[in-house]
Amino acid sequence: MTEGVVKKVTVQTLQKMKSEGVKISMLTAYDYTMATILDAAGVDSILVGDSAANVVDGWSTTLPISVKEMTYHAAAVVRATKRAFVVVDMPFGSYQASVEDAVRNAVELMKGSGADAVKIEGGEPYIPHIKAILTAGIPVVGHIGLTPQSVHKFGGYGLRASEKAEADQLKKDARLLSEVGCTMIVIEKVPATLAMEISRSLPTPIIGIGAGANVDGQVLVGQDMLGMSTMFKPKFVRKYLNLFDEIKDAVSRYDSDVKNGSFPSAEESY
Repeated sequence: MTEGVVKKVTVQTLQKMKSEGVKISMLTAYDYTMATILDAAGVDSILVGDSAANVVDGWSTTLPISVKEMTYHAAAVVRATKRAFVVVDMPFGSYQASVEDAVRNAVELMKGSGADAVKIEGGEPYIPHIKAILTAGIPVVGHIGLTPQSVHKFGGYGLRASEKAEADQLKKDARLLSEVGCTMIVIEKVPATLAMEISRSLPTPIIGIGAGANVDGQVLVGQDMLGMSTMFKPKFVRKYLNLFDEIKDAVSRYDSDVKNGSFPSAEESY
């Protein structure tokens, strides 16, 4: 490899990591600055999640965000990214109604952003949609278990597939998503033993969030992992920093320096 050239993570890279037992790291980003940092740190995949509706826009669910808004966020992330595999969520309403809607909106997201793949929530009912998107030449990442776009159907964000019937359906969904050709499958908030069973039974990389350690990789919301929020504290999030307090303290000191006239100093003036 030529010195200074960064090797891009591709569909083939991710499959090789699975086959060799190398864990895949994924974090969310919604803007150029954060994506630049994540990519430089060596994260394998960046998810431009519809969680932007919560993290960026302040909505209580992911449902309000549009294809146009997701394209905007994803394009910013792609412009920052040299190595990581960029996945963009297909937002609520962009694929549920028909196969034709799914393909049209997936194409719009890919053309407008330059992302590497789209992500779709749901299993068996959406296999025809995913198959058609794949036929159009677009890689697809599946997402099962707790699917936030179905929050009103579930009645909240609780643990999924703890009962046998739902666990059996989850295993069937994972198998179908793997067989149709998904690049990866995100499994969210299910018992760790179930996620481990699925990961060990399928050739497709399984990315967990609240699904235990015995899967092929992990994903977290970047702002949660960095401690930028004090309101969202799920069990599965490990906070590596407490940026909320650190940023708040820095801003408070800036405000004080402006008010007392110590900023800008003579050295900081022209």
